[in-house]
Amino acid sequence: MSTAREQPIFSTRAHVFQIDPATKRNWIPAGKHALTVSYFYDATRNVYRIISLGGAKAIINSTVTPNMTFTKTSQKFGQWADSRANTVYGLGFASEQHLTQFAEKFQEVKEAARLAREKSQDGGELTSPALGLTAHQVPPSPLVSANGPGDEKLFRSQSADAPGPTERERLKKMLSEGSVGEVQWEAEFFALQDSNNKLAGALREANAAAAQWRQQLEAQRAEADRLRQRVAELEAQAATEPPTVTEKEGPGQSLEQLEALVQTKDQEIQTLKSQTGGTREAPDTTEREETQQKVQDLETRNAELEHQLRATERSLEEARVERERARAEVGRAAQLLDVRLFELSELREGLARLAEGAP
Repeated sequence: MSTAREQPIFSTRAHVFQIDPATKRNWIPAGKHALTVSYFYDATRNVYRIISLGGAKAIINSTVTPNMTFTKTSQKFGQWADSRANTVYGLGFASEQHLTQFAEKFQEVKEAARLAREKSQDGGELTSPALGLTAHQVPPSPLVSANGPGDEKLFRSQSADAPGPTERERLKKMLSEGSVGEVQWEAEFFALQDSNNKLAGALREANAAAAQWRQQLEAQRAEADRLRQRVAELEAQAATEPPTVTEKEGPGQSLEQLEALVQTKDQEIQTLKSQTGGTREAPDTTEREETQQKVQDLETRNAELEHQLRATERSLEEARVERERARAEVGRAAQLLDVRLFELSELREGLARLAEGAP
């Protein structure tokens, strides 16, 4: 079969079926996947054909005649009988829209074939009917219906080239015994098979992504365990190290010790004051003077300690300021050193270029 002189005028994809020639009631799928089904127009012979190829084999090779009728048996399935090929073709589409488009194109091609036959019989000049398939509307031919299961009807038109009575009865029996439910189930089966393949691919991708996420989770858990162990080691090391000496330690004693000593002296002063003011018996003059003297000595000592504490704090603050100033000086010196090193590097490169350029 050669389609070099034929031009495609419409193409779609569908699951292709043929009636079983042995049982005359079951559909035989042409393949596991949808095939391309196309309308071809032969301008030389004014012939329209429906062709579908499965590899190098022609699955459908049906010449459209004015007597053919395409019948929708469900929302996604349609069929037509080809008396010349002595078979019935069925197409399962992915959607009702694709089925409607194919049926409309079938009607247009059928009308164009009728016009071409009439002009051929009249002997007039033929023009390409493919340019205006819907330009003429004619009343439909008388139809003969054959009722199938589920009140489904398959129509075939009467014509001059219709098969004989025996062949007609055989085709009627074949169409009436065909189960529309089986056609729908088989079409849905192949559609579900395609969906299953897509879902299987998506499931494989999801499993691969889950495995990758699981590996990342294990890596993060290992990193968390390592950090937790490191924190425990640092805490144990901090517990075993002796406490460091604070910055506020003076030459002889720390600020904490001085503050504790001041508080102790304050308590002694308060105790002495309470003893002197709490006794109802009047002490003699000597004891009162000694007590007052002790109180004065303690207050003086307390004032000296407070003065020493403030002096120590001032010295610490001055030392901190001096350390910050020294740190700033060191930073500036480091920057200056970097500049000098850069200038020295440029000078060395310049001397090297001069040495290379010298004769």
